[in-house]
Amino acid sequence: MSPGNVAVYHGSKMKVIDRRVRLTELLLRCSISCLSLLALILVVTDSQVKQIFTIEKKAKYTEMKALVFLVAANGIAAVYSLLQSVRCYVGSVKGSVLCSKPLAWAIFSADQAIAYISVAAIAAAAESGVIAMKGEDELQWMKLCNMFGKFCNRVAEGVASALLAAIAMVLVSCISAFGLFRLYGANKDRRTAPW
Repeated sequence: MSPGNVAVYHGSKMKVIDRRVRLTELLLRCSISCLSLLALILVVTDSQVKQIFTIEKKAKYTEMKALVFLVAANGIAAVYSLLQSVRCYVGSVKGSVLCSKPLAWAIFSADQAIAYISVAAIAAAAESGVIAMKGEDELQWMKLCNMFGKFCNRVAEGVASALLAAIAMVLVSCISAFGLFRLYGANKDRRTAPW
């Protein structure tokens, strides 16, 4: 079970809420895996060749370090979310409850790290994309998307997919934070709490 699935019941209404949180977390983690994998595939398989006079120039994702970072971040996010989806599913089927604070902290921290890495990768890829679209006159960088339009459009689709995955990751991070802090509960005696 994930930290969002900690059983702290105050009636039948809380059981319904816990089931919905479990299902939401599972669906979000599955969508993160799919969207991250889609973004990775769109960017990695994208290339375009242009011939300028007698010189052949090929645009591919390895030419832009921001896209390499985006691919790596989405690969990590897809694998991590897939593993967490399996954990959530097995926990739902077994009906087990997470009561370990160290495990809840580990899941929360990993969710936060993956979300931050993904947002950073999207920001870097978006900045590179804007420079490729508009160029940078002061540095004499020309507009690349005028020459490699198909390449730029497909990369934009990959970045959009990665953005949707990152939004889902932020929501999953909120769910894991909710689950983690439920372990500390408001009904505990604050004077005897170690922190």
